[in-house]
Amino acid sequence: MKFTDTHCHLHFDSFEPNRQAVYAAAVELGVNNIICVGTSLDDSHQACHYAQSQPGVWAAAGVHPHAAEEFLGDGDGPEKLARLLQLPKVVAVGEIGLDYYKSATPKLAQEKALRLQLEAGLPTKLPFSFHVRDAWKDFWHILDSYPALSGVVHSFSSGSKQLEAGLSRGLYIGLNGIMTFTRDEAQLEAARQVPLERLLLETDAPFLCPAPYRNETCQPKHIVATAEFLAKLRDQPLAEIAQATTKNAAKLFGI
Repeated sequence: MKFTDTHCHLHFDSFEPNRQAVYAAAVELGVNNIICVGTSLDDSHQACHYAQSQPGVWAAAGVHPHAAEEFLGDGDGPEKLARLLQLPKVVAVGEIGLDYYKSATPKLAQEKALRLQLEAGLPTKLPFSFHVRDAWKDFWHILDSYPALSGVVHSFSSGSKQLEAGLSRGLYIGLNGIMTFTRDEAQLEAARQVPLERLLLETDAPFLCPAPYRNETCQPKHIVATAEFLAKLRDQPLAEIAQATTKNAAKLFGI
């Protein structure tokens, strides 16, 4: 079976001592494609650089909502992002979005940064990797100003209402280790309801390590544990989950 980790941060400095071993461990378990996602302009540079070093690694470039003020403070921020999006092996714009959960970053700054990045990314025709937390109403309002884009709601952990909102806009749904340890039945029910043709797998490594590995640093190899959990939750064969999500990733990201 083959898997694609559509959202991780293997390029982070925290992986530096054993990054090659972590990558090799993922490949050994069938995780043949990994997308390293940027969280700032500098971090996106690192993701792009690392993607060049491995045949099965790709990159996304973008600025996380928590870094919105830094992005806005750089007068050339949108132009720098546009240049990053032209680099080889960049397959998405992200992660971008809105995060109002205990965030010190003003909402208006987040919203402006999101709009600027949408406008920088749309000409490239690349898909978007969206980060949304406690900000759904404002997020959908902004997104609806930019029709005909493609992308994924990364680390989806909401209920059926937001699931339907995403699906109705043609978005894919990225599920990760949260599903293996959440106690929120609404989240689990939404995970059951994601159409197989819109489902993507991710780890968000080094964060959100799935059960039963919660005391470990999350790695791309842990995507297999999440896939196994979802196969049982959805009453579908693991091989079917693996095949469909790999196909979906190839379709959305062109890898």
